[in-house]
Amino acid sequence: MSNERLRAAILSSDLNLATIAARVGVDPKTIEKWVAGRPPHRRNRYALASVLGRDVSYLWADEQSPQATTEVGQAELVSLYPHRSVVPNSAWTDLYSRAIENIDVLVYAGFWLSEDPLFLRIVREKAQAGARVRFLLGDPNSESVAQRGADEGIGDAMASKIRNALVNYTKLFGLPRVEFRVHGTVLYNSIYRADNELLVNTHVHGVGAYLAPVLHIRRLPQGTMFATYAESIDRVWSEARPLSSPTDFGDH
Repeated sequence: MSNERLRAAILSSDLNLATIAARVGVDPKTIEKWVAGRPPHRRNRYALASVLGRDVSYLWADEQSPQATTEVGQAELVSLYPHRSVVPNSAWTDLYSRAIENIDVLVYAGFWLSEDPLFLRIVREKAQAGARVRFLLGDPNSESVAQRGADEGIGDAMASKIRNALVNYTKLFGLPRVEFRVHGTVLYNSIYRADNELLVNTHVHGVGAYLAPVLHIRRLPQGTMFATYAESIDRVWSEARPLSSPTDFGDH
């Protein structure tokens, strides 16, 4: 029996069959077979549903089993890098250049990013175009920052890196839709978000972040990994303290 919901979703989209097939990573004839009634692999279901902007449960009435949850999670994972040091330098600027609505940076310091003039330009341009930009850096006076410095073997240098990063962001302070906050949260990951994509730099005890793995994750219908990290950003943001200037630390 043909899948009329899938047929209607394809016809009502602004994409032709060849474009849809290319985005899913299959041949157009394969999609024609799915419309005719052949059930696709779950990974392809979630990819196609994402391209069409529909829920998987609408296009296919299958119940999501633990196996299905695992498979969609695997589909959410775009790339896995063993170390941040081997991630292409353009990965972050390419990510943020695709943003339209949201840019988030959740780190302790992320000093290396604050030195990238292209990244700074992208932030300004995206904010001017209407995107909301949120920077979350560690509070230099917090216990969590002191502990992270000790864990990495750099001591007070961690707090200094945060202060220096904020100075590098001086020209972004005061721009419409660009906000800065500092947090005292124990971070298990540094998270970089642009709309429906994330780069997650995991934290490993005793190892600098540049040597820890990085995951590239995209949001998919019924997926859970993207939502888990995105909600983490929101929780830290809600508890963080706003900064009015690069030196507004309330030092004591």
